[in-house]
Amino acid sequence: MLHMTNSTVVNGLSVDQFKPKYKRLILPIALTLLLITSATRDVTMNALADAFWAVSTYVAFTLVIYHQVARMMSSQHRMVALYHQSPTYQVLISSMLGVLPGCGGAIIVTTQFVAGRVGFGSVVAVLTATMGDAAFLLIASQPSVGLGMMALGVVVGAITGLIVNRIHADDFLRPNPDSKMSNIVNSLAASVDCCSQNAANPLQHRAINLQGLFWTWLIVPTVAIAFAMSFQVDVNAVFSLPEGTIEWIGAVLAVVMMFLWAFTKEIKDYQSAVAEDDKRPASHPMQKAAQDTHFVSAWVIVAFLAFELSIHFAKIDMASSLSGYGVYMPLIGMLVGLLPGCGPQILVTSLYLGGVVPMSAQISNALSNDGDALFPAIALAPKAALVATFYSALPALIVGYGYYWLFEV
Repeated sequence: MLHMTNSTVVNGLSVDQFKPKYKRLILPIALTLLLITSATRDVTMNALADAFWAVSTYVAFTLVIYHQVARMMSSQHRMVALYHQSPTYQVLISSMLGVLPGCGGAIIVTTQFVAGRVGFGSVVAVLTATMGDAAFLLIASQPSVGLGMMALGVVVGAITGLIVNRIHADDFLRPNPDSKMSNIVNSLAASVDCCSQNAANPLQHRAINLQGLFWTWLIVPTVAIAFAMSFQVDVNAVFSLPEGTIEWIGAVLAVVMMFLWAFTKEIKDYQSAVAEDDKRPASHPMQKAAQDTHFVSAWVIVAFLAFELSIHFAKIDMASSLSGYGVYMPLIGMLVGLLPGCGPQILVTSLYLGGVVPMSAQISNALSNDGDALFPAIALAPKAALVATFYSALPALIVGYGYYWLFEV
């Protein structure tokens, strides 16, 4: 039996059957073509090797530890009692929840606000502190900078949230109970429907499982090689391999990752393009780590290739080209941070790691971006989400430009 929903039928044919499936395949297919084309082979291979060995392996390693610890931790502790004790504690703890890599903490606080358990200042604090999945990339690539950015997020988020508490009441812009319940029911229904569709698609289910197996088999050897390369060890010489072998292995594994990532989710709208894939709470930490790693890697690869190919073909040095816009870079970082989803923010962090954008832009982007948390926030409390985003943009500009004038001028 042919089952179709939400599709237009013309002359007995579904219009959906003429739409291209798995638009994510554009990326791995493009990577394959660039690798087999002599004019772009070396540039693409080096960019993919750098993305895999210097980013993906460390991100995967960091995420495995993070998800394993999150799985072991119990939510029943003294902090939960403090969280509901006073608005001040709520803001402080919300900023600490927001600074956790990923968007889980921000989503929790947002739903708590809609349910009437925390105030509006807590929403502003958590959205200001959160850096989304870009935090995993920064911690894995530059741990000291990543931890420093997290500390900055906690401090700025807490201060901003406390100031907002002085200005607005706890229930400022909280949706009324009727619309609140309606939004929650609709959001939950959409989530259930999404999970049902994923479960009903054998190809997506198989690809998701293969992502977990990919890193289960490779996490130990790839991390060992990545650590050796970080300490400037010539791995090819150690194993008596021809020059460039390890680099080609990294490039091929990066393409394999992208093919697995391409089949796990269909792009239907902006959110599905820039937000991380949905994960089942009961999934193994390795599975969750694999899904997040491949999402981060996809955006990193796009950033690395855009950078390298622009230099290769147009002879454009992006770092030098953007240096003349130094005074505008914190503003640009903040504006990109206003875009919902983690994808654009990973792009900015990748450009920072590549030396293209300055620290001031990275700071303003980290403080203004709300990651994937903005999607449920808009769905549950749209007015509160937009105003909270505006409030988080103000400290982002202040701190970003403060760093610029103090250290970059």
